[in-house]
Amino acid sequence: MLTLSRWLSTNASYFIIAIAIITFFCPELFVWVQGNTQTVILGLIMLTMGLTLSTNDFKILAERPYDIFVGACAQFFIMPCLAYTLVHVFHLEPALAIGILLVGCCPGGVSSNIMSFLCHGDVAFSVGMTCASTILAPVITPLLMQITAGEIIRIDTIGMFTNILIVTIIPVSIGCLLNYLYSKKSYFPTLQGLMPGLSVICLACIVGGVISKVHDPLVERGLKLFLMTFAVVFCHNTIGYILGYLAGKFCGFTTAKKRTISIEVGMQNAGLATNLASVFFVSQPLAVLPCAISCAWHSISGTILAGIYLRFDKQQ
Repeated sequence: MLTLSRWLSTNASYFIIAIAIITFFCPELFVWVQGNTQTVILGLIMLTMGLTLSTNDFKILAERPYDIFVGACAQFFIMPCLAYTLVHVFHLEPALAIGILLVGCCPGGVSSNIMSFLCHGDVAFSVGMTCASTILAPVITPLLMQITAGEIIRIDTIGMFTNILIVTIIPVSIGCLLNYLYSKKSYFPTLQGLMPGLSVICLACIVGGVISKVHDPLVERGLKLFLMTFAVVFCHNTIGYILGYLAGKFCGFTTAKKRTISIEVGMQNAGLATNLASVFFVSQPLAVLPCAISCAWHSISGTILAGIYLRFDKQQ
């Protein structure tokens, strides 16, 4: 099982894409991943994150306040502003606009820590940024959605605050508590080793559920809808990496920290965005499409970017 977990975490993007393709042709496979079930699955993903965090990881928030402050500001300024700009540049229809804005307003993705490790980034900084953005998300994400998407659709800020609290802060807190209580037990490292694989499976289930939900509109509107949405997701993600790196350079960060802030800014918690789109924007079913594409693409692009950074190291 540990070997399977390592394989899944290493090949997360390919596994998620495979599930998405299979679901497109057999949409009934993940029809069950809707509503409360999807919320529970996302909560499980956040629980796996909490199980891998120790008290030392949270000390970073106090020990490196400047780094975390810069990272959080970059996270919650660059990506929402970029999403808002792309919505107007591409003249997106309301549903797709809501989806990409949700991705932009969400906190950093949990797999960004793995990417930072792979490219010799500052892993402690990466974990600190993920913790900070996740803690801030219940307040910041609804507020940013109100600012960026309030002109498109009514935003239930209180409901969104409660939902994010339930599916992120509470599961992560429970995971951290379990880590604190049982970390010295002989079986706990094995349990932690299974978490990355479980997280990938859960994320694949969420993507499968989204594909099942938007299957009919995708079939009706064909390749044009998919390519348009992917183009926006690609631009949002890629420009996010570039602006994140430039933010680190502007603040005088080391190479390792510049790589980390680049990855942290560009990779979003698209699983959370998917859940929020499904729960709060039922009247706009296509809003989940940019979120689902982001789930798969961010994992792929993060791996590619880590490889590019490593290639730079070999050339020096």
